[in-house]
Amino acid sequence: MNQKPLPIGIDNFEKLVTRGYYFIDKTMLIKELLDKKGDVNLFTRPRRFGKTLNMSMLQSFFEYARDDKGGKKDNSYLFSGLRIMEVGEQYRSHMGQYPVINLTLKGGKQPDFELAYAMLKRQIAEEYKRHRYILDGDILEEDRQRYYQIMVEKADREAYADALQFLSQCLERYYGKKVIILIDEYDVPLENAYICGFYEEMIAFIRSLFESALKTNSSLEFAVVTGCLRISKESVFTGLNNLKIISILDEKYDEYFGFTDREVQKICEDYDMQQKFEIFKEWYNGYLFGNANVYNPWSVMQFMDDLQDNPDRYPKAYWANTSSNSIVRKLIETADEDTKMEIEELIEGKTIEKPIHEDITYDEVYKSMDNLWNFMFFTGYFRKAGERMDDRTKQLYVELTIPNEEVKYIFRTKILGWFDEKVKARDRSRLFTALVNLDVEAVEEEIVDMLLETISFNDAYESFYHGFLAGILSGMKGYIVKSNREGGTGRSDLFVKPVTRRKPAYVLEFKVADKFSQLDCKAEEALQQIEERGYARELEDDGYAVVYRYGIAFCGKDCIVKLEECR
Repeated sequence: MNQKPLPIGIDNFEKLVTRGYYFIDKTMLIKELLDKKGDVNLFTRPRRFGKTLNMSMLQSFFEYARDDKGGKKDNSYLFSGLRIMEVGEQYRSHMGQYPVINLTLKGGKQPDFELAYAMLKRQIAEEYKRHRYILDGDILEEDRQRYYQIMVEKADREAYADALQFLSQCLERYYGKKVIILIDEYDVPLENAYICGFYEEMIAFIRSLFESALKTNSSLEFAVVTGCLRISKESVFTGLNNLKIISILDEKYDEYFGFTDREVQKICEDYDMQQKFEIFKEWYNGYLFGNANVYNPWSVMQFMDDLQDNPDRYPKAYWANTSSNSIVRKLIETADEDTKMEIEELIEGKTIEKPIHEDITYDEVYKSMDNLWNFMFFTGYFRKAGERMDDRTKQLYVELTIPNEEVKYIFRTKILGWFDEKVKARDRSRLFTALVNLDVEAVEEEIVDMLLETISFNDAYESFYHGFLAGILSGMKGYIVKSNREGGTGRSDLFVKPVTRRKPAYVLEFKVADKFSQLDCKAEEALQQIEERGYARELEDDGYAVVYRYGIAFCGKDCIVKLEECR
């Protein structure tokens, strides 16, 4: 078949259709919105799960679009063959019948409030420019001046605080129809503002913008708002009694963000990759939105695109750098022993149970570990494996698990890497001195102390310990730490050798014990392996007259170190 290009990074519906990109039909979202008649609908989904494309689709369907000459533009061709066109005239009759305001707040992710506000002001001004034909209609002179000042970014902050309401009123007067408002990624500037230290200023502006547009706006037909996290009503949606919140826990609209099993199977069929379906499932499936089992659409499309160039391409964690990592990193920086143990259990495929509440604010995220677990759940790091309601407190508890190999890879690399950074930031001079001075007891103590600050996982222990020790020994002044694991057989795990050959060098070999009682034997086994395989010979041949050998055995967060001299 003639395969369509994959829409990598394409989130404009009109562009996707007119340029012939591959499209998964999510148009029944339109039907459900019309059926349920929600006044203000807030959809919370993780990043890169199709929110922006769906908003663009809604705009293309509902908007009274205009061509270059100012006449009405017929957008029905964009929906030809799609499911919304097959469900009846009562739905098709809404096509092209409403003025639409479509605003994204992604531009508010800036280092300070002044720049963030300037970017949001620009986004609002661009929407005013899109509707500038209003100025050619019957409009009061004072409204014309107000409109123009907002459009050219010359108005004061007060004018931008209720700019969406004013634009709605102008559009209703022009068309004689109430307005649909679409606000995409509403919480991006809020999350960023909290991280960068200007949360109160930003939330005050967003609250004013939303209150005027969504609460006291008589020109509103309905609104759709998207984001990752529900921000409590008291924080942003003050007094907004007409708000319907649709989170990943809700059964409503559960299939419209992300791909289903059926849809991914169809993608694999259309691109002759049926044999890769199980890989897609293992790596990118596993999210549960309501009752729908969902794949990460961003990663599915990225991997399929890579497979077109090379059918033997290995899957990757495409989502790793697109999600909200700053707050997750805070989890690592504040993790106590219980938290580290829970992360280890998650990486091993186990579940942990946490209380779930959806109405936290960003300034509350860091106030408790439970809030951080909540944040990670709603932003896509975990899957709901089960739930229960506490009979006494009526608190909802959810069993959390890592959804797939992609997120597990993120845990193994990014999150484990952040723990390692934390370890490396501490003073390691005592370990370096103990190693050089052959102080076995101090070496043991320092390694155990550092192990307690990081995480490990049982199914990759040996490689974990190797990487861990190679990392913490790096930075020894006057010494080269060389990892030999990549070299295959014939070499020990680590060489620690001085730049000058006047000083001793060190050979390190690691073993992992299943039980604490086996540590002593495993450390002896490591020393024996160094001897039997002649690991020290390479250093001796390189001019090091004295070479010491360390056999180190690990079991969980414990270790035993044994030492022997080679000549």
